[in-house]
Amino acid sequence: MDPLLDPATGDYAGPATDTLANAVYLRLMTPLGGWWADPALGSRLHELTRSKDSSRIDLLACQYAEQALQPLQQDGRASRIQVSSQRQGPGRLLLQIEAAETGGHTRHFQHQVRIA
Repeated sequence: MDPLLDPATGDYAGPATDTLANAVYLRLMTPLGGWWADPALGSRLHELTRSKDSSRIDLLACQYAEQALQPLQQDGRASRIQVSSQRQGPGRLLLQIEAAETGGHTRHFQHQVRIA
């Protein structure tokens, strides 16, 4: 069993009982193509740190997160994933992720994105 990762610190938080939370965290934090065993794992969110802070970045961040989380739907861990964004001040964006598990339970996750 893999250890559970704490999204706030990135540290191990004990034995993993929540594989969906780990999958969401790893897919958003890993740069796309950054893991040798699966070049399709990861997101393009890291590219936004070099982008200018404009209104179109909100939509782009949501699209990047949805693309990164799409494999969770394909492998059956989630039946639906929705991503929305909220500004946290200049240069900061908070992604609100809603993932419906295949059993019907809806999970909510948050992910901070830094923008130049």
